[in-house]
Amino acid sequence: MKRTTVLIACMLSVGGASLPWLHSQDVQPMTSGESQVQPAVAESSTPSAQSQTGTEEPTSSVAISPQPTPSQTTNQQVIEFASAPLTAVIDNLARLAGINYILDYKVPYGQVGPDGQPAPQPMLTVRWEGVTPEQALLAVLNNYDLQLVMDPKTQIARITKKDPAAPDPLFTKVIQLKYAGVSNMITAVQTVLTDKRSRVVADIRTAQLIVTATEKELAAVEELIDRLDTPTRQVLIEAHIIETGRNPESIKGIDWAGTLEGQAFSFGNATMNVSNSLTTLTVPGLGGARYSRSTSAEFYTGAGLALNTRSGFTPDIGFLNAQGLNAVLSMLNKDNETRVISTPRAVTLDNQPAELSVTRTYPIFQITPGTVNVAGGSQVQYTNVGTVLIVTPRISANDYIWLHLRPEVSSWAGIAKRVVGDQTYEADIFDFRRIETQVLIPSGNTLVMGGLISDAMGNQYTKVPLLGDLPLIGLAFRHESKSASRKNLLIFVTPTIVKDNDFRPTSTDFLNTPMPDISAKEPSFWDSAKPYDWSDLPKY
Repeated sequence: MKRTTVLIACMLSVGGASLPWLHSQDVQPMTSGESQVQPAVAESSTPSAQSQTGTEEPTSSVAISPQPTPSQTTNQQVIEFASAPLTAVIDNLARLAGINYILDYKVPYGQVGPDGQPAPQPMLTVRWEGVTPEQALLAVLNNYDLQLVMDPKTQIARITKKDPAAPDPLFTKVIQLKYAGVSNMITAVQTVLTDKRSRVVADIRTAQLIVTATEKELAAVEELIDRLDTPTRQVLIEAHIIETGRNPESIKGIDWAGTLEGQAFSFGNATMNVSNSLTTLTVPGLGGARYSRSTSAEFYTGAGLALNTRSGFTPDIGFLNAQGLNAVLSMLNKDNETRVISTPRAVTLDNQPAELSVTRTYPIFQITPGTVNVAGGSQVQYTNVGTVLIVTPRISANDYIWLHLRPEVSSWAGIAKRVVGDQTYEADIFDFRRIETQVLIPSGNTLVMGGLISDAMGNQYTKVPLLGDLPLIGLAFRHESKSASRKNLLIFVTPTIVKDNDFRPTSTDFLNTPMPDISAKEPSFWDSAKPYDWSDLPKY
């Protein structure tokens, strides 16, 4: 086996200055199976197993520092070539990158010409820091219009010349998203894909993007994803909703409406129906005929009078009938005061709506009347009544928060009745109060919204004319009713940007806890409804 004289150059960093420490050593040429992490090398000759040449080139210097280890986090990887032939540079970088390759015969560099001499090749002098051997190899090939084509079957790459007329090759890469959603990211990635052959497919289950594009497009896609796939900031929404209501009512006086508002009366005693009849009577032996007249009267109960020419009014006694006196005495004060406080709290993502609700479900009955051919029926629907707050935050510059607020407070107000035809229908009445606004406030500050004040006053007076105007005595002929309904709604909203140090890990051993025995204990014979098993008694 042929030996090669190499020069090892270890770059040591002392006080910020690089001091070379050189020494010579005989080593065996590396193969593709050896470790990629090797000391820096300075080769005096450039034989390559892939270059298909047996001649030796003039002496050159190639220095490559080893890749950093976990204990050398402060040192950067340095790749340096000093007047090295192109084929030697490709060979060393391919070995360090762990790439098995073969040089295409159409590549003139390092090939033997018709005169038996190797074709001249460019000499390379570079110094790179912070790059991997694979990145350095691709940069060198691209600089000399070469490309690396990997054979998926043999896993041996082929270095060939680029075809100027051929389109850029397509590469497929799977990109794992960390925070963003795949559906939103596909739209953004498609904006940088200019080649008609390029495409992007999303795997929703694993939140990955499968991108098939050219090398330049892949670089643009990765840069775009790095800028967009960032943790979404969160906002803590704290709300205090206070609703106060008061309904005082005062009723005083005597109400004569039942007597004087609609009084029905009648005068009389009874009515009579009088009928006359003429009877002819013939008596034998007396000669002639005799006539007799009879009068009959029938009386009916009820109001009214009858008048005849013989006895005058029938009956001769009349009565005045009325419904009587009906008065209501009221002397009462009533007061109803309510105070509802809701304090919902939630954390939501930036620019995502959060709904805070404290409600009660009320049933609404829908009745369908029946017809001749269709039977009637009823249906029950439910509606939420209470406090609902929908907030959409958006974090702006300088920790300001733009808020889109939609608070809504609803309550049951009563029942409405309506008569249609000969049927009476009832429906529930609900009160709704809502605000929709957009504000910009600093993080941690409180926004106060109010003004939803409802103040209804009602006064009702009744009196008997003339009698109600008399001093003192008129109090017995007057009635008054006063009522008021006051409602006020105040909403306090405090948005706060959630920082990373606001999260605290919690230690728990729930997953390591065995399942408890949840089998029910058999009740005693006193509490059990089953027949007692007497076979368990000891036998003597």
